[in-house]
Amino acid sequence: MARRKRVPVRDEHDPGELLTTGELMKRSGLSRQVLYQYTTMGLIREAAQTRAGYRLYPVETLRRLEIIRSLNEMGYTLRDIKEIFAERLLPT
Repeated sequence: MARRKRVPVRDEHDPGELLTTGELMKRSGLSRQVLYQYTTMGLIREAAQTRAGYRLYPVETLRRLEIIRSLNEMGYTLRDIKEIFAERLLPT
């Protein structure tokens, strides 16, 4: 398994493209457990971790979470959604 890139803690006012798990939870309305499940299933992927071990996600993950939510509301299972992403070659 590839080692995750470690990045220094960033300035909170930096308009960077990475979100902590807490920021992702707040902006998506999803719980930590759901984000962990999506990460372990490969539906979303963390970009890096801070030296303190905080997971950082690309801001584009918010759009991907919207797609997952929409497909799930339409009746697709998470396994179905993973297959859809793989078939369409949507990057995680």
